[in-house]
Amino acid sequence: MTADTLDLVGCESPSEDRGALARSADLIDALGVRYLGEPAERIEVDGITHLRWRFGSSPRVLVLGHHDTVWPLGTLETHPARVQAGRLTGPGSFDMKAGLVMAFHALAALPSRDGVTLLITSDEEPGSTTSRALIETEARGCRAALVLESAGPGGALKTERKGVSRYEVHVHGRAAHAGLEPGRGINATLELAHQVLAIAEIGTPSLDTTVTITRAESGTTSNTVPARGRFFVDVRTATAAEQRRVDAEMRSLRPRVPGASVRVTGGVNRPPLAADASGALFERINRIAVELGLPPLSGLAVGGASDGNFTAGVGTPTLDGLGAVGGGAHADDEHVVVAELAPRARLLSALIADLLAETGHAGA
Repeated sequence: MTADTLDLVGCESPSEDRGALARSADLIDALGVRYLGEPAERIEVDGITHLRWRFGSSPRVLVLGHHDTVWPLGTLETHPARVQAGRLTGPGSFDMKAGLVMAFHALAALPSRDGVTLLITSDEEPGSTTSRALIETEARGCRAALVLESAGPGGALKTERKGVSRYEVHVHGRAAHAGLEPGRGINATLELAHQVLAIAEIGTPSLDTTVTITRAESGTTSNTVPARGRFFVDVRTATAAEQRRVDAEMRSLRPRVPGASVRVTGGVNRPPLAADASGALFERINRIAVELGLPPLSGLAVGGASDGNFTAGVGTPTLDGLGAVGGGAHADDEHVVVAELAPRARLLSALIADLLAETGHAGA
């Protein structure tokens, strides 16, 4: 498992580089042949290729992961793929190439894979634009979706994830010379400031709803009344009701500066993964852990999103964070604890086998 992970990490795969993604997909496909006995079905959406292995005619368990990373080509020069003191490092090792290796080994150990679908996508990091419909289609009707994203601190599973909405607010005014005729202008920066302050009030800390203004830009030169501006808004909500409320308030924004206009684009990106979507699966995996002689698992609610939000959003019981134990996702200290790879893969394999053996619903 360590060698397989080092191979995948050594093949860089930033989300925006289609050539790199193609090389990485070829390597993953080869792992599928080695461990599952067959190549992937390659599904192309808008020029992006996703990999699917489907066993049997009646899908019951979806195993889900992605191989794209946030790291640009050349990161291996400063963050090499290697093992030191029990830690495997390198770009994308923790998020989430070790999780993909765990999936292959877990599936290879099953006495039968009939009813399993393994889906590995290529655009999760920038928002799963081309893979969302595919993920939702594969998840519908399954007893469970098992997401191989990295585990939380201490190896915790991710039993709740906030929903994510993203907006871009465009402000339009009118340009004028700031010294000669400032009164002829309509100041887009001033309007932008009004909107930023208004949007900052939409968040509700008591309900764990965060509304964060991120990147902003306005104007052209230092002596011109700015005619245009824009800024970006990141929204995280624990419930679908809060997500809808924030969306309605964002779309009801009105200009404050006479003559200015405001336009809002974007919207809901991922629905929340609520605790009731993962509760039964979390109880099941803890029972299995005891049977295997492994320590009990903890659950964690996180603000970050994953493709598990989509599977939960279509009503499929979902358990997330089943991948590598380690830390440093998207950070310079990204790493995987090597000693945890095999136990977690055995646990995943046993969970899948248990779900396949179940004649009823995963939540039964």
